[in-house]
Amino acid sequence: MRAVVYGVEVDPAVGGGGWRWCVSVALEADAAWWSAAGARRLYVLGSGGSRRLSLGQAAELRAGLEASRRRFGSAAVPGGSWVGVEELCAGWALDRGEYERWTSRLAGRLLLREELEAMDGLPEDWVRFVQWGALMGRLRIRHGVERMREASALARLAGRLEGMGVHGLRVRGGDRWEGYRCVRCGSEGRSLLPVSECALCGGPCPYCEACLGMGRVRYCALLVQGVAAGVEFAAAGALGGSGVRARWGLSSAQADAAGEALRFLERPGGGKFLLWAVTGAGKTEMMFPLVERALAVGGRALVATPRKDVVLELMPRVKAAFPEARVVTLYGGSEERWEAGAITIATTHQLFRFREAFDLVVLDEIDAFPYHGDPQLTYAAEGACRHDGKFVLLSATPPTELRRAASRGKLPHAKVCVRFHGRPLPVPQRLGVPPLRRWADSALPRSLREAVEVSLRRGAQLFVFVPWIAAIPGVVRLLEGAFPDVPIGGTSSKDEERGEKVLSFRGRELRIIVTTTILERGVTVPRTDVFILDAHSGLFDGASLVQMAGRAGRKAEDPSGNVYFCSAEWTKSQKEAIRDIKAMNDLARKRGYLFP
Repeated sequence: MRAVVYGVEVDPAVGGGGWRWCVSVALEADAAWWSAAGARRLYVLGSGGSRRLSLGQAAELRAGLEASRRRFGSAAVPGGSWVGVEELCAGWALDRGEYERWTSRLAGRLLLREELEAMDGLPEDWVRFVQWGALMGRLRIRHGVERMREASALARLAGRLEGMGVHGLRVRGGDRWEGYRCVRCGSEGRSLLPVSECALCGGPCPYCEACLGMGRVRYCALLVQGVAAGVEFAAAGALGGSGVRARWGLSSAQADAAGEALRFLERPGGGKFLLWAVTGAGKTEMMFPLVERALAVGGRALVATPRKDVVLELMPRVKAAFPEARVVTLYGGSEERWEAGAITIATTHQLFRFREAFDLVVLDEIDAFPYHGDPQLTYAAEGACRHDGKFVLLSATPPTELRRAASRGKLPHAKVCVRFHGRPLPVPQRLGVPPLRRWADSALPRSLREAVEVSLRRGAQLFVFVPWIAAIPGVVRLLEGAFPDVPIGGTSSKDEERGEKVLSFRGRELRIIVTTTILERGVTVPRTDVFILDAHSGLFDGASLVQMAGRAGRKAEDPSGNVYFCSAEWTKSQKEAIRDIKAMNDLARKRGYLFP
């Protein structure tokens, strides 16, 4: 994107007065703006075609000029020319109705030029609207990759000016800068932001590889950020614990946790809250009172999750809970990608296209792939929340740093230590089984075969988890050989028929499904036992073992399903998983949540 740097001297009686340096992508809009503010001319740097720089260059030049003005008291510099605002306006006038309709669609968005141009109903005058919105404070013009500095914006200023034929400004000190940062995903450093030659910049131009899949962000690329208005949660009257329980049909444990979260919403300022709920505790139902509170004060709510299938599963439940609210679902290929709603349900990757948009962000499955361990997705999710908004984290297995912060009183939180049916979580049993590689080509170990027989006799369906995809066909074959009358299937992240097989498992057309951690979440069947083969594998940490164990005992008709850690070794991860499960059962018993 091309841009112009100009200076303007404002009458002290209008807009505070004084000299200002500005960047414009549509000088006609600036001329009309400053004319209305009482200015009669603008000092435009460069002459003719040399006036226009890339957006990144222009932003950096303006920052340097502003720093120079504040430090040395200088205003205009040689190399520019005064141009009357009437001449620059060239007869352009703002279509206020069209401007209002379009800019309102951008509230809370962070979009590249290519994404703006892909929106339905793009106004012909959109670039001027962007510039006018920036002057009005409705929009912010960003360039995609920013330079990080240790010192002031005077760095490289003299060189930029001389490149435009502007001489006479001297800057002491060397060029002190650390590298670049992507405005959209927050990535830093040369490894993630390599430099390539750019015709627009006339030389090297850094771009971001970390978020390349969402569109190329360059030093010279236009990013438009829409400014969203915020709300105060304290403006809504609070339901008490009994009111929340009756309104949403929550259990005592759910209502107590939801009440804690609602009290957090009422506190002034922003912040984070952790809702630490065991697998199968009903996290979705507990988020409804929070979303309701956000809507009651006129705010916007976001429910985000790392996985598309969870978005699609949540959509009908949220729409049923809030039938009068506009609900938008965003994921790769979504037809609603440019729509706005009171409630947005989105995958975490879609949050790169938002910035300070939502008053309430509820982030589910924070420990799940691909969100967990991805700093770019964390940056995007936190950036989607207003700086004074509320950020609620949901997890059955929070990462270690969040557990520590909660235990030390640095992170407000609530624990839901029991499932809705009020029965203890099934505690995994250790089943001594040799390593999978020793028997994968021969026969099922006797201890494993006998345990599977017991589960099948009691009418259970079986999750059989393995550490790696390549093991699935062999285990399926051995199970089919041992139980020829039992329908058995296998699936993984690479299986194009995974969706159909999961549906078959849910419909009891399959009694046993052999899989990887891809199914450790999101699949619930009424009567289930869980077998984790090679539970000692380094690919299974304590959190994944808890999640896989959480497939059992989720329904009231079979609350105490069996979980087996099939392993040749007793590892730290297995001990941690069992310790965490027992700790939640003990807490539930202590708080009186368990049925006698």
